[in-house]
Amino acid sequence: MLKINEAIIVEGKYDKIKLQNIVDALIIETDGFGIFKDKEKQKLIRKLAREKGILILTDSDSAGFVIRSFLSGIVPPEQIKNVYIPDVFGKEKRKETASKEGKLGVEGMKKEVLLEAFEKAGIACAPCEEPRESRREVTHTDLFEDGLSGGANSAEKRKKLLKILDLPERMSTNAMLKMINTFLDYEDYKAAVRKAEERL
Repeated sequence: MLKINEAIIVEGKYDKIKLQNIVDALIIETDGFGIFKDKEKQKLIRKLAREKGILILTDSDSAGFVIRSFLSGIVPPEQIKNVYIPDVFGKEKRKETASKEGKLGVEGMKKEVLLEAFEKAGIACAPCEEPRESRREVTHTDLFEDGLSGGANSAEKRKKLLKILDLPERMSTNAMLKMINTFLDYEDYKAAVRKAEERL
């Protein structure tokens, strides 16, 4: 498995599943054209672009290029790297028929093809180090102990914390945890929790 520092933006959950088996990276789905109306996800993508940089990896059909173009319009060009997959005709195993244009999407690409696409885009992939960094990550237990899950006021506390962190308020607990570990170390997380408690 290869580690990629930038956040990867893909169209859907099957693209994300495919990539999770190949790279160690933060992967965000646009939910297809849903990104056009989802202001919170747009805000999150802009934040990721500022903090980490983003890689746009959409399908090679016209819909994929429309999504890619939209993302390129909401994020400064210096914060984006484009990764392109080749035109490969066929259909994904899970589908009964081929797509409208008859091309395979990200989910249908072989591992080697995807790795080559990253390489062609000049993405620095490095083998994941074992053991992982000694940095203390925030866990589900931490969220529980800090009253952010499993408690009477947990939803309200999460909402306050998400606001402080400038993240979408509808974000799930799992997604929030992933973002916390992307942007903060443990001490910064604890400081943000204290700040959120002061606002309750």
